[in-house]
Amino acid sequence: MDNRQAMGSWLSGPRAAIEGAGGELGYRGEQLGLPEEGPGSIARPGRRIGALAVDWTLCLLIANGLITDGYQQATGNWALLIFFVLSALTVGTVGFTPGKRLFGLRVVELGTGRVNPLRALLRSALLCVAVPALVWDRDGRGLHDRLARTVEVRL
Repeated sequence: MDNRQAMGSWLSGPRAAIEGAGGELGYRGEQLGLPEEGPGSIARPGRRIGALAVDWTLCLLIANGLITDGYQQATGNWALLIFFVLSALTVGTVGFTPGKRLFGLRVVELGTGRVNPLRALLRSALLCVAVPALVWDRDGRGLHDRLARTVEVRL
C-alpha cells in the first residue's frame, strides 16, 4: 500500500477501509429491517441537520420574542427549554417537529411504527444534552435514538 492509498483509506473512514478489505457491512438500516432507499429508509445526516437547524431557529425566535431584556444567555436557555417542549410534544404526538416535517422526516419506534410519548420525552431530553446525538452507530442512529428505541426515517 502506497501513501496515497493509506491517506485515502484514512480520509474515507473505517467503513471504506472495511469494505476495501473485503468486509460486507450492508446498507444503513438493513439490520433494522428498513428499506435502503425511499420512504421508510434511514434519514440522511444532511436532512437531519437541516431539520434541527430549522427547529433551533424557530425556538430562538420564540425565545427572543419572550425575552426582551437583551440578555443573550437567558435567550439561549429559554430556547433550549422551548426546543425540549417542542420536540417532546410534537414527536410524542405526531412523530415530527416542524423542521422534520419540512425536510420530510419522521421519528418512529422500532417495531410499532409510532412513538410512545415517554420515549419521545426521553429522546428529547437526551437530544438537549447533545452528546448522545453526536455518537452514531453504523446505521446512522444517534445514541439518543438507540436508548429511546426509535429511528428517524424519510416520509
